[in-house]
Formats: sequence, structure tokens, C-alpha cells
Amino acid sequence: MARTRLPVRSLMWRWGVGIALVTWRYVWDTTPLHRTQTWESASRRPPPRPPGVPSDGIQGWESGSGPLIHRLFRARIADPRGDAGSLMTAVSTDFGRLVPQEVVRVHQADSVEGRLRPGDDLVVDMPGPWNGPVRVLVSEPTRLRLATLDGHLEAGQIEFRAYDDDPLVFEIEVWARAADWKVRELYMRLRLAKEIQLNMWVRVCKAAAREAGGRLVNGVEIRTTLTSA
Repeated sequence: MARTRLPVRSLMWRWGVGIALVTWRYVWDTTPLHRTQTWESASRRPPPRPPGVPSDGIQGWESGSGPLIHRLFRARIADPRGDAGSLMTAVSTDFGRLVPQEVVRVHQADSVEGRLRPGDDLVVDMPGPWNGPVRVLVSEPTRLRLATLDGHLEAGQIEFRAYDDDPLVFEIEVWARAADWKVRELYMRLRLAKEIQLNMWVRVCKAAAREAGGRLVNGVEIRTTLTSA
């Protein structure tokens, strides 16, 4: 993995400025959010990992701490330039263009060219005590599913997908637990940290609408289900 390591002072400066910008945008964002949260006794576990994808280093939900969080973000996009396939081709070819640039950088292995394929590894570089390494599990014309790797703050999977409807629909589905008790305490007890993370995925939904050349219709729907793992 070819990566450029910033000096600690530069890293902390970017982290501080980036978090301040994310917080500011979170506070002033006027995107309508339609949120529901429920507790269920039956666990909504992620899909099984497909055969043929290397399992070394994968941080499955079983290794995490605390409740399993199943979350669905849904955005409806009116007047897109293309269809679901063209949107997900852009996502799978340059994943980094969707994430908030002020705090996040996406690094791909030198061998990764063009559309992401099963087995490809990425690092979502966040200037803090952890990074977000992930591995591609599924890459299809309208779907991209990733698994977290050792060192990620979460243990589980995340899927990005789109499908043609009227209007076009873009979704992010997450199945995850905190990687360990320290992360669990941060995200389950400090509400602001959890809200900022949620807002970042909302921003990815908004970026997908821009990438599609359309506009969000009635904000973003967010469904959260927590279960005892």
C-alpha cells in the first residue's frame, strides 16, 4: 500500500481543523433527516463473506464489542444524468470522491486500477488514533460491499448500492459493532461523536446525488436497529 505519512504536527493540525469543519457543517446542515431507531432481540447480521476473497485480517462483527448496529441510509435522487449502473461505476472507480475531503483520504494499493474488485484493499485515512482499512467483498454493477480490517474502529461490513426507480435510489447499509471497548465507550456514550459519524454518511449520500447529476428529494432516510450481538 503506497501511502504518504504526514508529520505528527501536520496530522494533528489537519485532524483538528477537519473535525472543526465537520462539526460546523453538522450543526448548520439543513438537509432533512428522517430518522428511526429501534431495539430488536433478533440480530440483523451482515451477509456471509463470499468465497474466494482472502479472509486474513478481516475484522468480522463477531470480534467487536457492544451491540450490533444495523443502519440503512436511503437517498432518492431526481433528474439524474444516468442510471444506477453509471452512478455505481463512478463510486467503484473513485471511491474517495464521495467522502468528506477535510478529514478523510482514501488510499488504494498500487495494483488497484479502474473499478474495485473483490479482494482489493483500501485505507480510509483518518487523522486520529486509527485508520479505516477495508477490503472489497462484492463488486457488481450496482453494488459495492466492504469488510473492515484489523485496525478499523468498527467490526463489520458496509454496502453501497443504487437501483433504478422513479426517482433513482442510492443506499448505504451498515452492519457493525465497535472494534473494542474503547471505541464502544466513545461512540455509545459520546453522542456528538456518533452524530458526526452519522452526518458523514449523510454527506456521502449528498455526494452521490451530485455525482449522479441530480438532486436529493426530501432529504435522507436513516433507519437504525440495535441488537444484542
